[in-house]
Amino acid sequence: MAANPLEEGSALSGALSRREETFQHKLEQFNPGMVWLDSENRVTAFNDVAAQILGPTAEQSFGIGRGTLVGLDVLQLHPEKSREKLRFLLRSDSAGECPVKSPPPMAMMINIPDRVLMIKVSKMIGSDGLCGTCMVFYDMTDLTTRPVARGDARADQPRRLFKIPVYRKNRVVLVDVEEVIRFEGDGHYTIITTRDDRFTSNLSLSDLEARLDPEVYPRVHRSHIINLQFAVEFVRGDDSVSVIMADASSTAVPVSRSRAAQLKEMLGIT
Repeated sequence: MAANPLEEGSALSGALSRREETFQHKLEQFNPGMVWLDSENRVTAFNDVAAQILGPTAEQSFGIGRGTLVGLDVLQLHPEKSREKLRFLLRSDSAGECPVKSPPPMAMMINIPDRVLMIKVSKMIGSDGLCGTCMVFYDMTDLTTRPVARGDARADQPRRLFKIPVYRKNRVVLVDVEEVIRFEGDGHYTIITTRDDRFTSNLSLSDLEARLDPEVYPRVHRSHIINLQFAVEFVRGDDSVSVIMADASSTAVPVSRSRAAQLKEMLGIT
């Protein structure tokens, strides 16, 4: 008996919904890290979870001891490449908007000790108006990454991503890396395309490139990473090279000339 496409679609939708609900339940069980900041974004206090995560990071990456965290500009606790994102998240809302409106969460990666954090901030208001910020973050490292295999020649590289956290409709969603067809850079953000959907991640293309398997997810252009499993055609024009992907639009992804030979080899094209 032939399968009913509508029933299959309904079953898939139900499975995705249950998976999201399971993840949301896990997220609710997390003990969040909390950092209080003054109006100049200097650390005034933090809980034990924050100390356990940010303390080693500050010491290993920046030589900042745990005892000197209070009074420190919170931007100094993050890698240089992550500071502009955090600065944007902490920036005061535009005039005319609610002064304590909370922006959507932002996923960030801290290189040492190789953490993936989902960060959310809320402006705090007192009797004299805005007085600081409460920063809350969830350590999603174990839910989104795994160590590089011991036998891998790149075993000294950062943990590999197998899920990518994105924010949609007031919920955090984990996108399976294996389902991603292509990644397209857009400034500090990345557009993630699967067969059925598109997501915006606030992880940069460089963040993703460093934590994806390059044998499966090569960066073929400064603005594009592809999943080789979904590459269907290699096209050489007079002045350009591209690869056709198996997404809904059969997108032709441009390939840099410097990367074309390597991509042909990876695809087994002579």
